[in-house]
Amino acid sequence: MNITKENVDALNAVVKVDIVADDYQEKVAKVLTDYRKKADIPGFRKGHVPMGMIKKQYGQSVMIDEVNKLIQDSLNKFLTEEKLDILGNPLPRINEDFNWDADTFSFEFELGLAPEFKVDLSAKNKVKQYNIVATDELIDEEVKNIQTRYGKMSALETATADANVTATFVNEDANINKKSSFLVSDLKGKTNEKKVVGVAVGDVIELSTKKLFQDENKLQHILGIDKEVANSLDVKVTVTIQEITKTEPADLDKELFDKLFTDGSVTTVTQLREKIKEDAEKQFAQQGDQQLLNAVQEYLIENTKFDLPAEFLKKWLATAGEKELTTEEAAAEYEKSEKGLRYQLIESKIMKDNDIKLDYKELVDYAKGFIRQQMAQFGNMNPEEKELDDIAGRILQNQDEAQKLQGQLISQKLLAFFKENMNFKTKEVTYEAFIKEVYK
Repeated sequence: MNITKENVDALNAVVKVDIVADDYQEKVAKVLTDYRKKADIPGFRKGHVPMGMIKKQYGQSVMIDEVNKLIQDSLNKFLTEEKLDILGNPLPRINEDFNWDADTFSFEFELGLAPEFKVDLSAKNKVKQYNIVATDELIDEEVKNIQTRYGKMSALETATADANVTATFVNEDANINKKSSFLVSDLKGKTNEKKVVGVAVGDVIELSTKKLFQDENKLQHILGIDKEVANSLDVKVTVTIQEITKTEPADLDKELFDKLFTDGSVTTVTQLREKIKEDAEKQFAQQGDQQLLNAVQEYLIENTKFDLPAEFLKKWLATAGEKELTTEEAAAEYEKSEKGLRYQLIESKIMKDNDIKLDYKELVDYAKGFIRQQMAQFGNMNPEEKELDDIAGRILQNQDEAQKLQGQLISQKLLAFFKENMNFKTKEVTYEAFIKEVYK
């Protein structure tokens, strides 16, 4: 057997595999001998079927199987030994004159080669990094929410402007019949508020769904409908009042602080506000980090120039999936995936050039940290190490879950690397400004 490679250009090559009879005959003979031992053909004792009959019936199919195995094994070994960095998988060239009755065979495979390029991380202030701060207004709102959550609820005879109303919303034509609760203060406009203020349990009123609540997303939850339907819904609903309550805010005292922080770490309003600010900004930092990683990715894709073996990749995409794609479909798929492929190559090069690695122990520790956070949400603050090991082991046996966690951990490592090796333009913003500016 002989394998040779010919470069078509910097991004494309052809590998030729020449196979002679000596390369596969011994394996074919062994398989046919096994077939003969097991063959159960009428008129012959088991294991005594003439070899000529076995060859006639199975010879060519066995030979084709063994040649295909030999090609695959040899091609993989060649690519590994030659350290060829390829994109996609080798594509066999069709030979219209190919003949399986010959003793020697030649096969050709097209390769798409990964490009050579450099990644420049030295540009200053090209990527914006956001420092998201919690404002006094946001902290005030969270304090108010805490007081409401831990407040005392009492029934009211009639609804007031600060009441909580439970009612059943009905519109048969729109297939709406939902019991929900809402704050009168959540309603949009004085007209809607006036219709609700003063109602009593058992009263039935009519409201319009269009611009019913200040928060555009609230209607879908109140009526139990899809967001798209809620955004375009403009009907009248009958609203049957079933319960009216009011919550008296909890006092900001030791009793409330002890409920919120059983370790006694908060004993004053000032400390409560500091804790709220700290927790909020931790959450904001996670969103800021994700935005930064996205921005760095966009910057690197835009500013790292290299060519790809586009025509090869389109041909490969046409046959790579379960369903074969047309030329037009493969071209469209390439357009959708090109950006992601470019970043994969850039990411791989950054990790290789800077010795950024991920070992299995790190992945296990990361999985255990994730599990520990999940268990804490359900009140298990101190799980045993063996329990964490067992759960992590089961999760990482699931290939999809393992790849998901691996991707998250690699992103963390790369983000830390970018923060250390790139200069960003830092901007301090409120959370509202961040959302408006980044997501527009």
